[in-house]
Amino acid sequence: MSALYVKICGLQTAETVDAAVQAGADAIGFIFAPGSPRTISAETASELVRRIPQDVETVGVFRNQDIDEVIDMARTAGVTTVQLHGDESLADMQTLHGAGFRTLRAFSVDAYNALDDGQRLSWAAERILLDAVEPGAGITFDASALENGGPQGFWLLAGGLNPANVASLVHAFSPTGVDVSSGVESRRGVKDSQLIRDFIHAARHQPSSPTG
Repeated sequence: MSALYVKICGLQTAETVDAAVQAGADAIGFIFAPGSPRTISAETASELVRRIPQDVETVGVFRNQDIDEVIDMARTAGVTTVQLHGDESLADMQTLHGAGFRTLRAFSVDAYNALDDGQRLSWAAERILLDAVEPGAGITFDASALENGGPQGFWLLAGGLNPANVASLVHAFSPTGVDVSSGVESRRGVKDSQLIRDFIHAARHQPSSPTG
């Protein structure tokens, strides 16, 4: 089995970006949606992106913003991937693909469960992130409510993860990867380099299954 994919989101400083890269993060996310304590400008993000090796995915996170604005900001920042975290449509994802971006589409677990079989099939080719109802609030959703487990393709578990619980949740739900933001903060909106290192280590060292 390949190593668990780990995304560290909401970074704002060179120190925490460097810590995530050195600890082995697969992706680093920058928040461009308004209203978050983690939001930064595309220009600031572009300076941080230049510190990140090409084999680490760089992700711009947006929420219910005009798709042309999303594309302009993502290009200014220099990110490789756009994550949409609102009510965006599959057509928006296809527009982003056409503009040359990889994508992630975030759903709350309730919104994902509300999709009918046809809608889930339509989204099956997209990479999915399943989150709590209030993104970035550190609230863990009830993953046991997932119908038929998680999505069949690439999907990230998010919402309330931290260094203390990530290993057990990965072991229980077998996502492709995990995404964390508030769970590696010393206070709201402020990332902690040691917590980032602890989280990545814990995510990739899950408990063994009981035997006997």
